[in-house]
Amino acid sequence: MITTLFRIIKYGVQSFIRNGWLSTATVAVMILALFVFQTLILFGVVAKTAILALQDKIDISVYFKIDAPEDDILKTKRSLEILAEVKKVDYVSRDQALTDFETKHKEDEIVSQALKELESNPLSASLNIKANDPGEYAAIAAYLNNETINAFVDKVSYSQNQTVIEKLVSIVDGAKQSGFIIGLILAGIAVLVTFNTIRLAIYSNREEIGIMRLVGGANYFIRGPYVVEGIFYGVLSAVLSMAIITPLITLVSPYISNFIPGISLQSYFYANFFSLLGYQLIFGIGLGIISSVIAVRRYLRV
Repeated sequence: MITTLFRIIKYGVQSFIRNGWLSTATVAVMILALFVFQTLILFGVVAKTAILALQDKIDISVYFKIDAPEDDILKTKRSLEILAEVKKVDYVSRDQALTDFETKHKEDEIVSQALKELESNPLSASLNIKANDPGEYAAIAAYLNNETINAFVDKVSYSQNQTVIEKLVSIVDGAKQSGFIIGLILAGIAVLVTFNTIRLAIYSNREEIGIMRLVGGANYFIRGPYVVEGIFYGVLSAVLSMAIITPLITLVSPYISNFIPGISLQSYFYANFFSLLGYQLIFGIGLGIISSVIAVRRYLRV
C-alpha cells in the first residue's frame, strides 16, 4: 500500500514536471482563480466596513418643545430603547445643546455676541436615534407620531433625512446583491477555466491512460497521479497567489483608508494572514482534486 502510494505520488510529480509549459499555464489560471477568490473575501470586508460607516453617519433626531419636562423626555428615551429597531438613543439636554453650539461657533463673533444678548437658552433638548438597519427609520418615525409623544415634541428630523435614508437603503441593498452576483459569476468562470485547463493536461496523456487501461491498471492507480498533480497545482497556486496579493495589499491599503476612514486593509490582512492562506490552500487543493477526478473519468471509460 505504501509502495503504491509512493508510486502514485512519484508519477504525479513526474507528470507535473514533464508537462512544464502546460503545468505553468494551469498554475497561472489557478492563481487567477485563487486571486479572484481572495479578492472576493477582502472585498467583502471592505464593503461591510463601508456600509457600516455609511449607516453610522445617519440618524434621526427628535427636538422637544422648550417647556417639555425632562422626565417626559427621559421616559420617551426609555420607551425608544425598548424598540427592536433601535440601536442607540443619545439624550442631549438644553444645556449640553447650548455648550455644543457655542463650541461649534466659537470663532464666529456675531453668533457669540447674539448668544450673550439672549436672556435665556434658545435651544431645546433632543434625542438622537440610531437604528439597527437604515430601513427601520420609517418604523421609528411612525412610533414617534403617536399622540402621547407628539404632545411635547417640536419636530422629528426624519422627513428632512428621508431621501438620504432611502438612498442609503438602496445603496446598501444594491451593494449586497451586486457583490453576491459578481462573486458567483467570477467564481464560476474561475472554476470553469481551471477545470478545462486541467482537463487539457489529462487529454495530452490520453494515449498513456489508454495503455494503462489495456494492461489492467486499476482506476485509482490511473486517477491517483492526476489527483496528486491537482494537489500540486493547488498548493503552488495558493502560495504564489498569496505572494502576489501581499504587496498589492500594502500598495492599495492607504488609498482604501483614505476613501473609507476606520479601515486598515493591511492590518486586517496581516492579522488574518494564516487564515487567508488556509482558505487559499483549501480552495486550491479542492479545485485541483475535483477538476482532476471529474476530467479523468472520461478516459477511464475508454
